[in-house]
Amino acid sequence: MTAVEDTPAHRFLRSLGGLVPRPKAILVASAHWETSIPAVNTPARNSTIHDFYGFPRPLYELRYDAPASPWLAQRTAELVQAAGLPCAADPARGLDHGAWVPLLLAYPETDIPVVQLSVQTELGAAHHLRLGAALAPLREEGVLIIGSGSYTHDLRRFRGARVFDAPETKDVTEFSDWMNEKILAGDLAALANYRKLAPHAQDEHPTDEHLLPLHVAIGAAGPAPKAELLHRSVEFGFLRMDSYLFN
Repeated sequence: MTAVEDTPAHRFLRSLGGLVPRPKAILVASAHWETSIPAVNTPARNSTIHDFYGFPRPLYELRYDAPASPWLAQRTAELVQAAGLPCAADPARGLDHGAWVPLLLAYPETDIPVVQLSVQTELGAAHHLRLGAALAPLREEGVLIIGSGSYTHDLRRFRGARVFDAPETKDVTEFSDWMNEKILAGDLAALANYRKLAPHAQDEHPTDEHLLPLHVAIGAAGPAPKAELLHRSVEFGFLRMDSYLFN
């Protein structure tokens, strides 16, 4: 619903395109494409995947049919493989909502080529830091690397009352404060082991596919990443929507 509702996160994402130089192409690691090994999408042109159900009709009418980028898909695969990891290609895959929702708001003209990168949830955080590190050269080649997920993502709590501006719960604050401290310090060892070290980690992420794109972005910033907190907001008291800019 971030795509269509006037929330703090919506307003922030609408400003995102003006916060960084216009990229030559965009690589998005999305929480909503899970595979056993890293993969890139390679369609002739990106389609819009509406990978959700039960939402208002206007959401299903949105399209983000950005150009594909054979060059970026091939370059990404080469870098991943050079780092000793496999990389597959999926010519049928379009852009899921983890990719097109932020891009629709940040770059509504749909004129920048986009490639999507999958996550491997079973391989954990350290793997995704390594995956991101393999992609670091893209930053010098005009590519914007985006990790799109959710800072906290315990959707089980939607079974209770839904009040958008509910006060943030203590566990969400404690987890988010720990993450923020480690991100700003560039503490890769702690971030790789966040599920054991961060307070309430397994409550905020019962499964961690929604945090792993953040690890890809951190890894791509190099061995000593410098982070800036660009946005901080909470929805329903338990969904944190924080966003960082690296290096």
